[in-house]
Amino acid sequence: MIKTEIDIAKLEAAASRMRAIAHPMRIAIIELLDTNEKMNVTEIYERLNIEQAAASHHLNILKNKGLLNSKRDGKNTIYSIKMVALSKIIDCINNCTL
Repeated sequence: MIKTEIDIAKLEAAASRMRAIAHPMRIAIIELLDTNEKMNVTEIYERLNIEQAAASHHLNILKNKGLLNSKRDGKNTIYSIKMVALSKIIDCINNCTL
């Protein structure tokens, strides 16, 4: 039997990122960014029909967990998905059958 080392810090970081994703609006934001690649907060909240403050809140959570990139463009902040694998995870979850 081969023993493998378990990196607890790495597992905790992964669980923290999964908790950040585990909200319907955050999943919607990820799917929207996957389709449109780069968007500012105004484009996101208008497309999702939510308040600007709610969009900013969810974007900050995703960004702070390292799931989104953000770049200033004048007065706007442009958001994009940091890793292609994130979209694949969402696709996998959406296609699971119970």
